[in-house]
Amino acid sequence: MPEWKISKMLGSAKKNKYEYMTQTPVPKLITMLAIPTIISMLVTGLYNSADTYFVGQIPVNATRATAAVGIVFPLMSIIQAVGFLFGHGSGNYLSRMLGADKKEEASKMASTGFMLAMMTGIVFAVLGNIFINELIRFFATGEVSAETYAMTADYGRIILIGAPFMMCQFVINNQLRFQGSAVYAMIGLVSGAIINIFLDPLMILTLGMGIKGAAIATVSGQITSFFILLIGSRRGGNIRLRLKDVHINGHFIKEIINGGIPSLFRQGLAALAAILMNRAAGSCGGEAAIAGMSIVTRVMLLLSSALIGFGQGFQPVCSFNYGAGLKSRVREGFWFCVKWGTVFLTIIAVACFIYAPEIIAFFRNDEDVVAVGRVALRFQSIVFPLNALIVMTNMMLQSIGKGVKASITASARNGIFFIPLILLLPAWLGLKGVEMTQSVADLLTLFITIPFAVSELTKMRE
Repeated sequence: MPEWKISKMLGSAKKNKYEYMTQTPVPKLITMLAIPTIISMLVTGLYNSADTYFVGQIPVNATRATAAVGIVFPLMSIIQAVGFLFGHGSGNYLSRMLGADKKEEASKMASTGFMLAMMTGIVFAVLGNIFINELIRFFATGEVSAETYAMTADYGRIILIGAPFMMCQFVINNQLRFQGSAVYAMIGLVSGAIINIFLDPLMILTLGMGIKGAAIATVSGQITSFFILLIGSRRGGNIRLRLKDVHINGHFIKEIINGGIPSLFRQGLAALAAILMNRAAGSCGGEAAIAGMSIVTRVMLLLSSALIGFGQGFQPVCSFNYGAGLKSRVREGFWFCVKWGTVFLTIIAVACFIYAPEIIAFFRNDEDVVAVGRVALRFQSIVFPLNALIVMTNMMLQSIGKGVKASITASARNGIFFIPLILLLPAWLGLKGVEMTQSVADLLTLFITIPFAVSELTKMRE
């Protein structure tokens, strides 16, 4: 094909994508981008919960196995947090550059963010396996038995091997989303999730591999997602990841930190919160309490995944249009997401409050586990609808480059409020304090979120 025709086709594709992101009615655009991301997040939430469910069906030591998965959960959250740092940091920047018609700059950021994640993931895999025993002692408490400790080590070692693939899949997924290619991002995550969900019962129960089988299934799903997303990044006019475009310099690192640090805080503090939760639950109620709180955490992550997917449909609209100077579209998208997100979460919250015992028993039908889990789930259901405003505000601040405000809102729920509460409430109220900590933290987070949202939305209107 003649060179001039290729140039014309590429120019037309770029123009069409720009018009698509800046001229499509906002509710329609967000919905179109959100549907694939909602599916992605729901399926991802399902496969994050699959290990918890299937290890709960192990004939012997099921409660200990469930506790072991819960103890390793903070480690997985840390790996995800670093992946989101590079993914959201590079994705936010490249989306703004595409909105400003600076594709070469966007290409360099995409490749740089990917390479930094790969290098960091390898470091995690190596050092994590070397210091696995120290990590477990930090994540757990003295209340954990030797059998649970051994199970945790078996599960954690294998999860760490998959760290490079896990980090990089989050990077490519987010970069695709911020380019407006949510379908490619969805296909990658869903494919890995299906592999994990298929392999879990096969390896854990049929082949009798127990908790090691759960870890192998999880890592297999992550590797599958990684390669499919890598292929997707080379389709549909998306930015290609190329070694020659890697530029590890102060400018790109600064932009990645500015755009991604809120995600690191949000996910990293979630990991710290999970560690403190495990330690408090173990001290107040032993392994059954750890298992119960672990199940509640996984359930709430699964239920929140639809909201996160909705917000991820808003993020590229937000950053692209903000970069293009179309701030009225950003405001419109924000309120559209808050309104419908609140409606959805209210319906879910009512169902969870009513059926809390049945939901916990589905994962682990142990009387002591259900007793802890149902109370904690009902506490969290009461404040669950508030998360629509909290999450959408954080995503908006992050997408428009307001790193400091976004970091504060991201830190509030699992850091600024949760950490002191999880240290104080169990000391005052025992196990009841553990069960209600997250709900109180959510309520207090709202009081930081509202003024930040109002101030930025007012600036956009002016």
